[in-house]
Amino acid sequence: MATRLQVLIPISIAAVIIGVVGMLSIPSDAKLESVEFPRGTIKVGGEVLEVQVADTKPRQVRGLMFQEELPYDEGMIFVYDSPGVYSLWMLNMQFPLDMIWFDEDGNIVHIERDVPPCKSALETVTCTVVNPGAEASYILEVTAGFIERFGITEDSVLEIISI
Repeated sequence: MATRLQVLIPISIAAVIIGVVGMLSIPSDAKLESVEFPRGTIKVGGEVLEVQVADTKPRQVRGLMFQEELPYDEGMIFVYDSPGVYSLWMLNMQFPLDMIWFDEDGNIVHIERDVPPCKSALETVTCTVVNPGAEASYILEVTAGFIERFGITEDSVLEIISI
């Protein structure tokens, strides 16, 4: 029968390896604890939000990593140069999110509710990757519960006020 130490040592080694691989897979631009994002204002389904704008690859990779929970009147909008199928994942997130994908005209093409965070190195292996299966030009991340609280539906439209 294996002793407690014989069981814990391989588990600890695996956890360290997973953590190191997870950290090495994050681009260096995303590792900084403090990243400045341009700010903007949008409107979704009649609700005005102040948003952080992720409009470059390093900002998009970094996303909301390490940030604390957002108030319901704030979010992050990912802005892409051309429509495409853009996936998101919850690496190093501290709270669950609602995610909304929009086409170039601001119409909703996909909604994900209450996507759980991946806070630890062990969770990176099973971290949720959301693939909308539809082309989008914008993705909005907001605190989980936003969609339900404000009655956002697939008929809601994104209006860019300033970004």
